[in-house]
Amino acid sequence: QVQVVESGGGLVQAGGSLRLSCAASGSIFSINAMGWYRQAPGKQRELVAAITSGGTTNYADSVKGRFTISRDNAKNTVYLQMNSLKPEDTAVYYCNVRGRTHGSRLVLNDYWGQGTQVTVSS
Repeated sequence: QVQVVESGGGLVQAGGSLRLSCAASGSIFSINAMGWYRQAPGKQRELVAAITSGGTTNYADSVKGRFTISRDNAKNTVYLQMNSLKPEDTAVYYCNVRGRTHGSRLVLNDYWGQGTQVTVSS
């Protein structure tokens, strides 16, 4: 199986910065993409940013120019640098890993972390 562990959340004032990290481990054969989603109270989970193994990135319009996603393929780790944070960025941030395991190389699965809280005060 695949374990996904996030870190780096916390409380920050508006205009501040945070950096989230996510490491995947376990029986990983390959990873196609890694990304960050977030879910605010009463709202649906939404994509924040994603990055493929080749380095192609995708961002939600609401975070473009403020957030940067990066990846260390050798460490199966993805980062989210969040700058100019706004109160509306407050949410639980979840790491997503889309990949294959050694025991099931033909099947592409999604694996999720437990989430890390990001709170931006005004």
